[in-house]
Amino acid sequence: MSMQTVANAAEPTTVWLEQSEDRYFVRELEKNDGSVVKVNQCLKGDVGHVVWDAAIVLAKYLETKAFLNSATGLNTLASKNVLELGAGTGIVGLVAATLGAHVILTDLDDLQDLLKKNIGVNQTLITGSATAKVLKWGENTTDFLPPPDIILMADCIYYEQSVEPLVNTLKALSGVDTCVICCYEQRTEGVNPVVERMFFELLLQHFKSEEIPQDKQDPEFNSPDIRLLHLQRVV
Repeated sequence: MSMQTVANAAEPTTVWLEQSEDRYFVRELEKNDGSVVKVNQCLKGDVGHVVWDAAIVLAKYLETKAFLNSATGLNTLASKNVLELGAGTGIVGLVAATLGAHVILTDLDDLQDLLKKNIGVNQTLITGSATAKVLKWGENTTDFLPPPDIILMADCIYYEQSVEPLVNTLKALSGVDTCVICCYEQRTEGVNPVVERMFFELLLQHFKSEEIPQDKQDPEFNSPDIRLLHLQRVV
C-alpha cells in the first residue's frame, strides 16, 4: 500500500474548539467492527499534535489475527496492561483501549490536554480503560511500574538527542514478559537514517527484535516504507 493511501485512508473534517484559539480537525479511523475512533489533531504544533502514518499502521495491526484468541473470539489485548510511549494524539492507545486493554497514554506535558480530550471523545467505545500521564523519556519511571504487558510506540525515532533517553526508558519499563511493539516510517532524507542507525545500535544491546512482514499486518493499512517490530528485553 502506498504512503499516500495510508495518509488518506480516513477522511478528516475541520472543527473549531470554543475553548481554544487553536484550530483542530478530526481524524477518523474505522475499526473492523464498523465503529469509528475519532481523534482531534492540530493544524499547528509539534510532531506530537498530528496523526502519523505509522500510528495508523500500528493501530490497525492490533486488530489482526495475531491478536485474536481463537478459543474465545476476543482480542488478546482484553484486560492487558498497555503503555504507549510518545502517544501524541493517542490514536494507537485508544484503539487498544477499545479492544479491552487498560492503557496509559504517555507524552510530554503540552500534549496532556489533547490526549484527555481524545480520551473523552472516544469514551463510549472504550471497553478497557484509558488515562493520560506525563512521561519524559530518560526520567524516573517508578510511577509506571510494575512493567506493562505491552508497550506501544509509533514514530518515536526522529531526534538524535532523544535516542539514549528513549532506550533507557524502554529498558526501565520492560520486564522479561513485556512485548514492545514498535512501528516507524523509514525516512531517507537528512539525519533520519543516522538517527535510526543510532537507535538500533543502542537498542539491540538490550532487546531482541522480530520484524512483522507486511502479509501479517492489516491487508489495507501497511506500507513498504513502514517497519513493524516486536521487541523483547534480553536478560
